[in-house]
Amino acid sequence: MLNKIKKYFSHGKDHFLTVIIKGLFWLAPIIAITIIILWIYENINALTGNMFELFGLNPQNHPFLWTVIGVIVLGFIAYIIGIFVETSLGDFIQRIYSKVPGYQTIKELVNIFNTSKSGEKKVLVVLIKGFTTQGYNIGLMYSTKQSVVKDHYTVTLSMTPIPNGGYMFEVPKDKIYVIQEATFDSNLQYLLSMGVKSLAEILKIEPKNIEEFITIEEYLKK
Repeated sequence: MLNKIKKYFSHGKDHFLTVIIKGLFWLAPIIAITIIILWIYENINALTGNMFELFGLNPQNHPFLWTVIGVIVLGFIAYIIGIFVETSLGDFIQRIYSKVPGYQTIKELVNIFNTSKSGEKKVLVVLIKGFTTQGYNIGLMYSTKQSVVKDHYTVTLSMTPIPNGGYMFEVPKDKIYVIQEATFDSNLQYLLSMGVKSLAEILKIEPKNIEEFITIEEYLKK
């Protein structure tokens, strides 16, 4: 066990910072949802307590029953809300809230690292034509939906060593090359190293010719 711990921390500070950032992204939606559930449960707990008192019972004398009823009520309300969000009224309320500044951003941040195979939320590490006439930049695609410009997609170029800043570009589909071996984690390592480590070194692969990378169009056809 001790050897495994030593091996884990032997990767250096870049790996350590990468894991911290990855952990924060993983924790953020969980903490937010937990806080919301606890807030709802506390209010339901108070409601069930009032129900007990209405029937002349002291909830403190029946803690187990109080908790069970609270959980049942919470599940029932969550079920009703789950049905409600699929209705036209639920969609209307969501559209109203989407106009509140920051709501859509928070909603997207919670879902952004969902790596389902639908492709809509998969974070892709890609190559695009760089700031020079011959070079390329490594960027991220947080969505595979088309841009406002037909046959263009949004690519984010992060700044180093702070990966949460950068620039967004609308890039034609035939100019975006997917680095299939790369993940969001490997891209973080690359940014935090400030170029000391090449992405090929991080991915443990041999450098390739640009023609060997598939375009985003070919990727989406798979």
